[in-house]
Amino acid sequence: MNTNNSQTILLAGATGYLGGYIAKALVEENIKAKFIARSPEKLDCFKSKTVKIIKSEVTKPETLKGVCNGVTTVISTVGITRQKEGLTYMDVDYQANLNLLNEAKKAGVKKFIYVSAINGNRYRHLKIFEAKEKFVDALKSSGLDFTVIRPNGFFSDMRDFLNMARKGKIYLFGNGEQKFNPIHGEDLAIVCLQAMQINNTEITVGGPDILTLNEIGEMALNALQKPIKIIHLPDWLRRLIIWTLRTFTSSKTYGPIEFFLTLMAEDNIAPRFGNNRLYHFFKDNAETISQ
Repeated sequence: MNTNNSQTILLAGATGYLGGYIAKALVEENIKAKFIARSPEKLDCFKSKTVKIIKSEVTKPETLKGVCNGVTTVISTVGITRQKEGLTYMDVDYQANLNLLNEAKKAGVKKFIYVSAINGNRYRHLKIFEAKEKFVDALKSSGLDFTVIRPNGFFSDMRDFLNMARKGKIYLFGNGEQKFNPIHGEDLAIVCLQAMQINNTEITVGGPDILTLNEIGEMALNALQKPIKIIHLPDWLRRLIIWTLRTFTSSKTYGPIEFFLTLMAEDNIAPRFGNNRLYHFFKDNAETISQ
């Protein structure tokens, strides 16, 4: 990979799904880096001559003082799908990233790479995207060079299909012909490292296979050696569920559900990248799901 050896990368979110793959790629490429984490012991496997691991919490700006000193580029995968531990999307996806951005500006960091999600600007009305896009706005006006990565769903999110398949049936809204191409964390990590060379742009990216929800459901059932049973529910029921949850529950409950039910209702196709196939991911994860 063509990266500049004079760079020092600060990675936030290294204990997450995508962050772990970026951490691994930075180590393999011998790129000088700092990994910050609330529980640094989780990153012990990445310790090397080129990597420094620092205890820090992005939600607590006082713990970030000095972490960006000597850093040329920040990569942040910080974000939550489900709100927990009293933290909201605004606390994490917006404010925590803003804390990191402010520290980066103080230290003279040149570039900030942020991982959001596909079509975020179109979906600002969703609680998750409201926070993510508010940070994107702040990043674009920060004066730093930036790259916003917009993946079309992670393979890890597709485990929900395996969880359904374990019970013998896949439930989909509408006809199930909605298409999208989720991407494996390993492939997305390559995109994130390549983004170090690309300034002031947004990169929308997905995996190599454009699949319908029906095809993904069949894959999940096949991986668990279950008969193909896919139940199609009317789309009005999907809309009713979102409305009911928004009306009668807090964003802690409805946030992730409105996110998935909204994005799964229409095609979301991104430029294709990578070599990892969803079917192989399902086969690899079938054993852990079936236990």
